[in-house]
Amino acid sequence: MGIYSDVILPKLCDCSMRNERLLPYRERVIGAAEGRVLEIGSGSGLNLPHYRPAVREILALEPLPSLAAMARRVPHSAIPVNFIEASAEAIPLDDGSVDTVVTTWTLCTIPGAATALSEMRRVLKSGGRLLFVEHGRSPDRGVRWCQDCLNPIWRRITGGCNLNRPIRSLIEEGGFRLDRVETGYMKGPSPMTFMYEGSARPK
Repeated sequence: MGIYSDVILPKLCDCSMRNERLLPYRERVIGAAEGRVLEIGSGSGLNLPHYRPAVREILALEPLPSLAAMARRVPHSAIPVNFIEASAEAIPLDDGSVDTVVTTWTLCTIPGAATALSEMRRVLKSGGRLLFVEHGRSPDRGVRWCQDCLNPIWRRITGGCNLNRPIRSLIEEGGFRLDRVETGYMKGPSPMTFMYEGSARPK
């Protein structure tokens, strides 16, 4: 949820991306990655320590040089990490060149989320997987109303983070078939804490 990761102040209202309540989500999603992995919006590198030996290479995509510089200093395993300073809307990789794409709290902020998902699909191998955890639009009418009302000011004070993006439909319309998606509220203010976690494959 920042540009594209943990650059903004309170991402989930009183929770920053470093909040321990996010750790189980991070561990499950990152722990499922395999092969050559593209991480979208790697930010300051909070995910790097959670990759497991099934990963042979990490391509850490981050558009902000300051965050990429921070990530380079993060201790992590012996897995090779290559940092790519580029936008998710124009990923500088060949078609079908990665096994796994990882996105953790980034689709809320990427300006052209639909374009970025199309790019993720392009670079994934035909049998590859998109692994994600995102916050987004609630199924509850009252919470949705709050999200829609709060979103203009929230977007301004959080560096472009959106409370009300329909994550499931964004992924499906981006050319993916969902294998699994689990939704629910994390502890905290409802407009900021409705989570989508799961995996998808290119259609």
